[in-house]
This record gives sequence, structure tokens and C-alpha cells, in this order.
Amino acid sequence: MLTGRRKLPALAGFALLAGSCLVSLAALPGTAHAAGQDAAGSASGTVLTDSIRDNQMWVLDMLNVPAAWSLSEGGGVTVAVIDSGVNPDVSDLAGSVTTGPDYTGVTTSESSPDWGVHGTWMASLIAGHGHDGGSGGIIGIAPNAHILSVRVIPDRADPHYSQYEHEQETRIQQSLADGINYAVAHGAEVISMSIGYSAPSGTVRNALQQAYDHGVVVVASAGNSGDQAGSGGDGDAPESFPADYPGVISVGAVDSTGAVAAFSSDNLSVQVAAPGVSVPAQGRDGQYWWVSGTSPACALVAGVAALIKSEYPGLAPELVASALTSTTTEQPAGGYDSQVGFGVVNAAAALAKAGEFAHSQFAHGHSAHGQLADAQLAGTGVATAARFHGTVAPEPVRPRGSSQLVLFALLALASLVLTVAGTRLAVLGRPSE
Repeated sequence: MLTGRRKLPALAGFALLAGSCLVSLAALPGTAHAAGQDAAGSASGTVLTDSIRDNQMWVLDMLNVPAAWSLSEGGGVTVAVIDSGVNPDVSDLAGSVTTGPDYTGVTTSESSPDWGVHGTWMASLIAGHGHDGGSGGIIGIAPNAHILSVRVIPDRADPHYSQYEHEQETRIQQSLADGINYAVAHGAEVISMSIGYSAPSGTVRNALQQAYDHGVVVVASAGNSGDQAGSGGDGDAPESFPADYPGVISVGAVDSTGAVAAFSSDNLSVQVAAPGVSVPAQGRDGQYWWVSGTSPACALVAGVAALIKSEYPGLAPELVASALTSTTTEQPAGGYDSQVGFGVVNAAAALAKAGEFAHSQFAHGHSAHGQLADAQLAGTGVATAARFHGTVAPEPVRPRGSSQLVLFALLALASLVLTVAGTRLAVLGRPSE
């Protein structure tokens, strides 16, 4: 990770992993420097003292969030952030976080500077309430919502990451399933997962079914493979789970102009899009960072889902998804494409549509539950001079390398020959971005 005083090396384009931050800042008294990168990768631009909220306004405006706040600010809703952990003591989340269990199997202390890096960023985007009376710092999409932090993955800089990386695949997937089950059992109305795995798991799918049956809205990042061809050679990006499970709202990323982010996975799992390039967030260190990837896009949409569930707690998950997909802006030609789905989420319009659905649901006794197969729808204060700190910190976990997949395929073939049986080797991927 780079500190705010260290300049980033030259970068070629924006095809980066989710969570990667593209801008570094010079630490000058009273000012924060950032705002952009030229073709050579140098930082440029200046923002004034204590202007974190100003830097964030484009995100809120693109999602039409201020208009939604007149109706809902997420009060009474618990959003489970299933990630690398959330520091409950940072200024913009103080009093809004409950720390759940750690299912990673590693013993990294919560006091470690490498614990909860990614998860804290995401939580601040969902439920940050600012500081100094709310006038400064990060304001989340649902500032009155409560965060339930469930740790299922360590950040890559975690001193025990290597131990985690060598866990059995079934153990890795079971950790995610346990996290989902815990969130459901402890009252989460929304689950946000800015994480990805390269293959599905029946265990995780069963946990998601339980979430869906309990009326929980589940949101996940679509992945950061850009337009790389998938295994089928059809031009789509590789599938990423949990985003690709039925019933999960999969989110792609756009930049401040509404253009598709180059890293955002291009595949048919994508349902909606949200800002995902240089999005301001508060880190576990209490400082501010620009984060990029489908990770922040996912967290922002989870925040909008929290606004809806706050106002209409009994609204079925598929109707929340429909409210999000049917009211978008920046809609692609033809109404849908595999990069932004149905378009960029509009929080105020989605809330209004959810209200229509809620009234209809109440009038007709519509069930709030359903099958997954039916749900796939078309601490201390911050100083006044607080500044952003750039980073190239990656997502918490990376996908299994292609060489390993080839090895597994060869082993599977050998097994077939030796046993003369029709047994299939199910290869589960490591969590990816």
C-alpha cells in the first residue's frame, strides 16, 4: 500500500482490480491534492481544506440520493457487510457498527493496520454519517442504517493471508456460507458482498436461498475482468460469484461521466451500475481514500437497497430489485446491455417505484418470499485538514491462477482414467475480485 506522501508509479490505463485506487495525494498543510491522473499516471488537481464531502457529491448526485433522503435515510435497517472486517471506531461510522464473527480461520488482531481495510471502505459508503455534526467526512447512501460486519476474507496485506490462501476450497466457500447465515440470523435486511469467487458452491447457494426466503436483499460486485472472454469463448467476462447466483443483484461500475469503467466485468449477470471510479471512502485508519472497482459500486447500491427496506420493510427482494432496475438513468440502447445492465441506479425514483410495489403487494397479499430460480429479474475525530490518501491496495483476495486450473483439469482427467468412473472433479475457485 502506498501512503499519501508517496507518489504512485506510472499506470497504463484503468484496467485495474476492484478496490484499486488510482490517485495519490501530496500531504501539504491545509490542502489535499488529488483529482486526477494524466496519461503518465501523475497526480494532478487540488481540493480545498476539509472538502471530503465536496469530492463525494458527484457520487450522490449521479445516484440522485439527496432527493431520496426526504423520504428515507435508512433508519432501522441493518446492512451486513460480508468482507474483510469493519473498524467500528472510525469517525464517520462511530456508533453504527456491530462486529460479528471472523470466519477466515486466521488470527490477525483487529488492531492490526492490515485488518478490515477493504471492509471499512465499503461500510463508509453504505452508512457513513460524517463527523463534526455530520457536516464533514463521508456521508453514506443510508447514513442512518446500521452495519453488521462479518469477516470472511482477509485483506491481501494481512500477515496471515498466505495461510488463508492455502485453505481447502470447501473451507473457503463454507466461510462465505457461514457469513451469510449469520447475517440472516442476526437481522440483516440487506447483505452487501464486494467480493467474488471464480466458481459456484451449492453450500453458498443454499445460504443465499435462506437469505432470500427471509426477505433479505443481496447485492454483490459483478467483478473486475473487463471484457475478457469467459471460458465459453463468447466474449463475456468470466463469471463471478456470488454476483452470478440467481436472486443476487449484480452491480457494474461507471465513472463520473457515466461511461463504463474499463475494469467492470462485461457479462450477463450485470443488472445495474453505480459509480466505481475514484469514489471517496473512509479507511480503517480514519483517513480518506479514493477507491475504484465494482466493489464501491456494489456498496453504493446496497445503500440504496437499505433506503428502500427502511421505508418498505416488507417489500420482497425481487420487488426491490425490480424497483432498482426499472427506474435507472443512463440506460443503454435497447434497454439492457451486459456492461451496465439496465443502467445507473436512481435512488429517488427507485424509492418511488418501491412505494408503488409496496402498496400493490399489501393490496394483493403478495408473498415477500420466493425461490431463487424465480428471482432473476430482466473513534477519534478527523482533523479539519483531513485529506485523501491514495492507494493501490487490491481487493482482499485474488482468483486462482490459470496454471493451477490447468493442473486441476489434468488431475481430474487422471482420476477418470484411473477409476474408470464418471466422477466429475468440481473445482472451486479462490475468491477473486
